[in-house]
Amino acid sequence: MSYGRILVVDDEEHIVELIKFNLESNGYEIITAYDGYGAIEKARENDIDLIILDLMLPEIDGIEVCRRLKKDNSTENIPIIMLTAKSEETDKVLGLEMGADDYVTKPFGVRELMARVKVVLRRSNDPKTKEVKNIQIKDIIINIEKHEVIKGNEKIELTLKEFELLRILAENRGKVLSRNKLLDEVWGYDYFGETRTVDVHIRHLRKKIQGNNKGERYIETIRGVGYKML
Repeated sequence: MSYGRILVVDDEEHIVELIKFNLESNGYEIITAYDGYGAIEKARENDIDLIILDLMLPEIDGIEVCRRLKKDNSTENIPIIMLTAKSEETDKVLGLEMGADDYVTKPFGVRELMARVKVVLRRSNDPKTKEVKNIQIKDIIINIEKHEVIKGNEKIELTLKEFELLRILAENRGKVLSRNKLLDEVWGYDYFGETRTVDVHIRHLRKKIQGNNKGERYIETIRGVGYKML
């Protein structure tokens, strides 16, 4: 029995084989690609549950691959774990900005990668069973069933993680939620997560929901603690 179909994308064959061997040993079905265009093609042609995507790829890099997949209706909901050989914060932030769900820095431990794979798939496959409803925060309407956010008469385009953050903050309006709480609720990291991930998503979420109305605040930062919806 397969626990899920995973697309592994890296131009280094030994890395692909290492990941493929360990994932297959744990019951996953693996599809491989070695460049950006191949990754996009296989993601569209196959029923993929998760993509492990290297940042440095020939022709088009992982950031561009991620951007294209997240803009395509047929692949936008596939969770992505980025692999990067660089330790610079900007590379990690770029991946998150494009909609990646997580990242692992090379050289990585197989156990850590396996743990992140399990967490991301768990979050993807176990949606909340809360009653479907709309939530209104000031002039914003959050449609839980359709995963849509409307401000005035305009739809706000959010990534899956941005939507989940907004939903959780809205459901707990007025309550301060710690970064670790948000990590656990949205990413399910438990141990491996970094609170920087939350900060990046909150920053971009703020920009999207605030728009040109600079005087209106929706999400407040509680210094040293976390965030709350006003």
